[in-house]
Amino acid sequence: MERATAGQPAHAKEPASGTPAPAERIALELLVHGVGGATPQEMLDDPRTVRISGDGTAAVHRRADDVTAESRPEDYRGRPVPEAYVWSNLTSGNGSRALWLLLLPFMVVNLAHWMRPTARRMKRAVRAYGLLVRLVALTLTVLLVAAACEIAVDLVAWQCAGTRACVADHSWLGFLAPEAAGGGGWWSQPGRRLALAAALPVALTGLLWYLSHRTWSAYESQQPLPHQPDPEEAARNALGRPGFWYGRRLVARLRAAHTAAGLLTVAAAVGASAARYDRRPGGSALLDVLGWALLAALAGCGAFVVWVVCRRGRSEHRLDQRLDRTLVRCLPLAALALLVLAVLYAGWSRPDWASTGRLPGNATFGGIALVQGALVLALAAVATALHRRAPDTRTAVRGLGGPAVAMLACALGGVMSGGGSQRVADWLDGRGGTIEGPPALLTWQASVIPPLLVVVAVLCAGLAVSTARQLRVELARVPREYPGERPDTARTRRIAAKRVSATLTDRVPLIVGVTSATTLLLGAAALVGAWASDEVPGEAAEGAPGFVEGTAQTAQALGSWLIGFGFILFVTWGRRAYRDASARRTIGILWDVGTFWPRAAHPFAPPCYAERAVPDLTWRMHTWTRATGGRLVLSGHSQGSVLAAAAAWQLLPSVRKRVALLTYGSPLERLYGRWFPAHFGPAALSSLHREVDCWRNLHRATDPIGGPVRLHGDCGPQVDRAALRDPLAYGRTAEHPLPAPLLGHGDYQADPAFAEERTRLLGRLRPAVPRPAPAQEGLPDTAG
Repeated sequence: MERATAGQPAHAKEPASGTPAPAERIALELLVHGVGGATPQEMLDDPRTVRISGDGTAAVHRRADDVTAESRPEDYRGRPVPEAYVWSNLTSGNGSRALWLLLLPFMVVNLAHWMRPTARRMKRAVRAYGLLVRLVALTLTVLLVAAACEIAVDLVAWQCAGTRACVADHSWLGFLAPEAAGGGGWWSQPGRRLALAAALPVALTGLLWYLSHRTWSAYESQQPLPHQPDPEEAARNALGRPGFWYGRRLVARLRAAHTAAGLLTVAAAVGASAARYDRRPGGSALLDVLGWALLAALAGCGAFVVWVVCRRGRSEHRLDQRLDRTLVRCLPLAALALLVLAVLYAGWSRPDWASTGRLPGNATFGGIALVQGALVLALAAVATALHRRAPDTRTAVRGLGGPAVAMLACALGGVMSGGGSQRVADWLDGRGGTIEGPPALLTWQASVIPPLLVVVAVLCAGLAVSTARQLRVELARVPREYPGERPDTARTRRIAAKRVSATLTDRVPLIVGVTSATTLLLGAAALVGAWASDEVPGEAAEGAPGFVEGTAQTAQALGSWLIGFGFILFVTWGRRAYRDASARRTIGILWDVGTFWPRAAHPFAPPCYAERAVPDLTWRMHTWTRATGGRLVLSGHSQGSVLAAAAAWQLLPSVRKRVALLTYGSPLERLYGRWFPAHFGPAALSSLHREVDCWRNLHRATDPIGGPVRLHGDCGPQVDRAALRDPLAYGRTAEHPLPAPLLGHGDYQADPAFAEERTRLLGRLRPAVPRPAPAQEGLPDTAG
């Protein structure tokens, strides 16, 4: 505790006579903000705030007047002490986070791991699901590194540096050019050019390793509150298990495996080219043997990498602090050693070797696409079996959300790899026809983007028609909800449009499902087309009827432009986020949603902020309740409600029963319950409702993110309060002399219902609960 330590309630000593009398017990409201972040001044509505615990990344703040609130409980009778947990810097801090855009496909495939349907007594299927997602994640690493090899090794070092016209346009490649292209130096031999060009994909692999290692130490190294959950409770929901928010061992193993996979991909790109040349008739027998030995070693090491990825998943039932140091250190070093051997082997003098045409990238990228498609189909089969065992009509895409999102992750990886290759090829081929360009498969994949966009456009048109119908219904409904008001057509339309636009969130599963299925089918068609003909679509369609040939040429040209535009968009967003704090905050919202979950499938995904935030909240609630015996309302908005629920599950049962939960604008059921049913489905949310003292949820019909949690129980007729009116007044009234704004997802505290529900929760909380004995809970006495 670095600042205002004297005001830290967790360190306060209790009176010698025991806990305070029930009438003197103080109440605390712990506020947790949502997506986009917030300042402590905004959350506490006071310009003077003090950080009482935490650091510059995530911290707990109070108003300056409330720092010593525990020493004067009589001043807070009838109202809680507000306290704000600010975690926004975990996702939108300094400019280096702009590099996280490179990790977008990895983040998406990591989400697929957590979208598993609810499983009941199907442990083998659950393990198979996690294994398949980890394998899909491994193919993404290989794909991105292979794309870097395509750019540096094939396009630059092999094609452009070996062609006189291309070297003439790019004089900086002159030292690599062979004698026939106007050069003839030491680097002019193809093998040496390839060895030098390998530096770029090696640097990319090193950057990914560095980001993963650095973010682990900064974000995910916080140990959760040690506890022993009830076995039945742990079986119901994994979020309450001791090791759920501490995946250090798995992340380290996967990081070593993926780093090795990247280095082996580079070694194969360099060594296989030289080995193919040495296998020609009349070649050197010694080099031929060395080439076969190198390829065998690469294959063996690659098989071991796959075994490491398949070997084990997460350890959640206990806090696993072991680290496989030998494996973590030796596996990347072994791959690096093979890479050095491949570079030395390729750099051996071969005076007669000349670079012509393309390197065989079709087979490489085609094999990756084939494996990815097979894995996604297998994942869909496992997800279907799990969903049928415990069907739920609210589950997104009928349990196929994980496979659909995994397919989109592969598509994002394809856009990044294909777009980068296309742009670099266009830049190098300045005069046109100087080089052959990227593999034909990448052009075929780009050519299916226009028909995919046509399908998406038709789907959006259908949604627009249904939205227009719903708008007419809302236009008739809004005036009935504000009886006695003077009709205002413009005002009614704004309210109705806001409500209808908020319902579009519920259509996302349809869009994702259709887009993923179409992507899989079109990707398969592109793969078949590329293998049937080694030519690009426009050339393959020559001689066909005019309409077919014209369509193929149009799709090829438009697709190449679109995939290149997509790559440029990634680069532009990253550059803007690096320089512009507001753009960084906008991108941070994406990370707020996508990086809540631990890195269980891909170690190069952006770091999991919840592995820092959830332990922070859990420790804060535990230490405060033990020190004071007071009442605590955990108040979460939007994504903050998800963090609040996750932290409540991590509490000791005796502490959880002394906590009330107030959520507003919450995506717990609407988004997390539908997309992540195994962890936020009806059974999990019902167990949380039973285990906390009380839970109330506020939502609006105009909120595109938050919604009801659809739970019933003894906390009133149900957890959800009826949808709040938005706006609070239709026209001008005595309470609202100016037009009341449409609040949508924000400013729930402005509604009188918020204060009513908070007061209700405080009244229901049981204050007179004896302090739990440390020996019974298995924890040290942190109260002093």
